[in-house]
Amino acid sequence: MQADLEQHRTELTGYCYRMLGSAFEAEDAVQETMIRAWRGQDRFEGRSALRSWMYRIATNVCLDSLAGRKRRALPMDFGPAGAADAAIGDSLPEATWLQPMPDAQVVPEDADPAAVALARESIRLAFVAALQHLPPRQRAVLILREVLRWSAIEVAELLDTTVVSVNSALQRARATLAESELTDGDPFAPLDHDQADLLDRYVDAFQRYDMKSLTSLLHSEATQSMPPYAMWLRGRTDVLDFWQGTGAACRGSRLIRTVANGRPAFGQYRPRPDGDGFDPWALQVLDVSGGKVVNFTFFLDTAAVFPRFGLPMALESGQADDYSVSVDAFDRQDAVQAGQAQQLTQLGGRSS
Repeated sequence: MQADLEQHRTELTGYCYRMLGSAFEAEDAVQETMIRAWRGQDRFEGRSALRSWMYRIATNVCLDSLAGRKRRALPMDFGPAGAADAAIGDSLPEATWLQPMPDAQVVPEDADPAAVALARESIRLAFVAALQHLPPRQRAVLILREVLRWSAIEVAELLDTTVVSVNSALQRARATLAESELTDGDPFAPLDHDQADLLDRYVDAFQRYDMKSLTSLLHSEATQSMPPYAMWLRGRTDVLDFWQGTGAACRGSRLIRTVANGRPAFGQYRPRPDGDGFDPWALQVLDVSGGKVVNFTFFLDTAAVFPRFGLPMALESGQADDYSVSVDAFDRQDAVQAGQAQQLTQLGGRSS
């Protein structure tokens, strides 16, 4: 029975992450699901599929967790963009923020390319943040219906409600997501040569801190945010002014490639003040569209985030260049060929 339960861990983690917006809470929710399923196996009579039964348990665990709790968010949810020279402000508690998630923990290895593409799109930060605006049961309905492609009858059975109620909740959820004005982004395809070239040029320009080269890579309306701070920026000029002002200590940083939330990401290490080695500074998650970087999210809680992504907690001077050159997690992911990433399912009634 244990092996039968474990084969669903990855997809359940993805489901709980979309529901809760936290990698740590999703992991805990799945573990609780496994415990409840193990303890209740005598009551599982096989009238429904084991997968459906486990989703029922996971949904109840998530709904219990969300009861009376504030939603997790991104800095853009707290107000308008700030100015490059404005004070960053105070950091906010961890429970305030959406957390990044490694693809490997939520994207099944044996899924077909279309399913991998959909899984990546449905964990991107903007989409998961939009989900948090939905009441918990609406959130579950939308994920089950439009991400996991369950029928209205299946969802009604899982939630102990009617098909009419499910369809009504889905309609309201779609309307709420439409109001969030989700922007389009290019699906992440590790074997897409244009994307690979853009990211190579970004790594080179950022590590050299070459503002002229970076200007050519950023969209004119690029955004930047830095949880746990609520301040965020909009516009290439403000982003680059910030990097040369408040963020100037990032000069000389080294980047290690990884993948987060279906998007290219980098562990960023800033040089130590004495010049001997590098310390972790941020997990950068990038959104790319039309050959330009359109969004940067810098997660600064490296003590919590880096171990989850398998990123080292320090780089010595002799290691930095080796990591930057040799660690290429983009190409090690289950690649989505460029021609296989089309026709992604519309999430929330609009393009994701």
